Amino acid sequence: MKKIFKVLIFCCLSVSVVYGQKKVEVDLCIYGATSAGVVAAYTAAKAGKKVVIVDPVNHIGGLSSGGLGMTDIGNKFVVTGLALDFYRKIGKHYGTFEQWIFEPKVAEQIFRDYLGKTNVQLMMNNPLIKVNKNGNTISNIELSASDGTNQVSAKVFMDCTYEGDLLAAAGVSYHVGREDNSLYGETINGVQLLDGHQFPNGIDPYKVKGDASSGLLWGISNEKLLPKGTGDKKVQAYNYRITLTNVPENRIPITKPDNYDAQRYELLKRQKELQPWKSIQDVFIWSLMPNGKTDINNRNGFSTDMIGMNWDYPEADWSRRREIIKAHEDYTKGLLYFVGNDPAVPQEIRNEIQKWGYPKDEYINNNHWSPQLYIREARRMVGEVVMTQNHCQGREIVQDDIGYAAYTMDSHNCDRLVVNGMVKNEGNVEVGGFLPFPISYRSITPKRAEVSNLLVPVCLSSSHIAFGSIRMEPVFMVLAQSAAVAAGIAIDKKIPVQDVKIDDIKKVLNTNPKADKRAADELIHVSNSEQVKLSGNWSDGKGRGFGMSFKESAGKEDAKARFTASKPLKAGNYKVYTYYPKKAESAVKHDLVIFNGKTVENKTLDYSKVEIKGQTSSTWVEVGEFTFYQGKNNPYVEISNKGADGIVAANAILFVPQSDQN
Repeated sequence: MKKIFKVLIFCCLSVSVVYGQKKVEVDLCIYGATSAGVVAAYTAAKAGKKVVIVDPVNHIGGLSSGGLGMTDIGNKFVVTGLALDFYRKIGKHYGTFEQWIFEPKVAEQIFRDYLGKTNVQLMMNNPLIKVNKNGNTISNIELSASDGTNQVSAKVFMDCTYEGDLLAAAGVSYHVGREDNSLYGETINGVQLLDGHQFPNGIDPYKVKGDASSGLLWGISNEKLLPKGTGDKKVQAYNYRITLTNVPENRIPITKPDNYDAQRYELLKRQKELQPWKSIQDVFIWSLMPNGKTDINNRNGFSTDMIGMNWDYPEADWSRRREIIKAHEDYTKGLLYFVGNDPAVPQEIRNEIQKWGYPKDEYINNNHWSPQLYIREARRMVGEVVMTQNHCQGREIVQDDIGYAAYTMDSHNCDRLVVNGMVKNEGNVEVGGFLPFPISYRSITPKRAEVSNLLVPVCLSSSHIAFGSIRMEPVFMVLAQSAAVAAGIAIDKKIPVQDVKIDDIKKVLNTNPKADKRAADELIHVSNSEQVKLSGNWSDGKGRGFGMSFKESAGKEDAKARFTASKPLKAGNYKVYTYYPKKAESAVKHDLVIFNGKTVENKTLDYSKVEIKGQTSSTWVEVGEFTFYQGKNNPYVEISNKGADGIVAANAILFVPQSDQN
């Protein structure tokens, strides 16, 4: 009877959780339950593959459900497939189309909903012990479980961790730290002493001001500044993306944390002697999330980044990593407590932060604190292609693209040291201004001689500075979906992952972009000359639009841009959107014409109440919901500057099936 009861419980679970199982055999084993891991698992499972997610700890969704709710995008063009579907599900939760800022618990529930629609098995709290190989093929991995050692055999493995533990244990080449500029012909890799998130001149680094014999203040290393561009093993700083709330009934007070030591924040005191307090935004990027919550990030010389305290994390075992994680938690909670209570902080600042506290409804199983430290960078594979600064800035362009990146090449500081008798942060780089760039399939595959059945969509093959652009959660999800498709092809054809053809991957992604056979959107971009016809006076748009370019018209002469679907849409209801690159000179209203396959409808679009949320200055704006018919002529939307009182943009049109998020 007990056995029957256990079977019934197991069958009723939407996600199969394996406890104490000694041997598991699957098609695809994914190590890492990050956002990428979930997307890869969903994609492969919906394609009929038997999948297991193994995770060294017990958190679903990685940073996307760990406090990073202010999504770093760069250009929404790069967010496709299931990654885009995730942000639309977030939008549905909040009553919008796509939402890029969100609460951690909402993200985690959506990730769990994805898994709940599959037979993916979860093996949580199973850190990797060993990888067993037969030649250059991984045969199985051994894991540490509470009741012994588990073993997972698979046809293909995927490393979706932020640390790259599986790739390292499998004997794959990798790099930790910053390459020398000379290695890949770069200019902003290696040592960089710049002004970003920097201390002002004149801050004394010693415990007793002016007395070097008194020793350095906490948080300052005794490293020497090396020449610009020099490579090293230093890793950019980690921190927590902090979730607080100002809703009294949901708020837990910020109290003195474990191991609190006010001396750790002496540098902040000294910084404020030269840069007096104005608000809590002096020290924190204090981004507001829905329902009275925050996503707090690092700002200025002294903040949430625990600079230089993470250098041994990438190669450490989990015992040592837990020590580092706890040290970051203590430091961060201590910083919040310091700002809210220390007499050195002005009373109005203390009052400001005391309005906030830890949310009762977040991270319930982790004492209301994020279980995910922001591992900005750890190991990076050295694969068949290494993505570099030259790819980011368009000097080299790969042809086997499986996704795009668009964010600024961004590195947080890597060291805090003494320069000319003053304390300085070193390593911060923020260089943007480039178009979305393609990411090579060969950057997620190891060298053929090393491993033939491993894919690495997170700790992919990239230089430090290029990884600073690529390492965004939406991009990781896009690459993971592509990796899962590649894994399925490799399994079906019984070939090494290196032999999977890029055209075969793209065919699957194009025909089944949401992985579960839901109807695809119809996206029409102004750069597609076959689908977009321009008449009148249009010029190249200036600012941040969608994709590689957009057009705009500011003249009195009639200008029209007709966006025509590539084929007759399947009959049914669709929501139609136009992309709006907002700027001060943008028209508040302009006219459109919508042809639904049978009849023409005229509409005036009003942007006066459009709210742009997130880190871009542009957004999709709903034109309306329409019924489309299959006829001789394909549907179209025509944008006109008729009656406009400013610049009208022609960028992209999107037809979204009404069933998209049903």
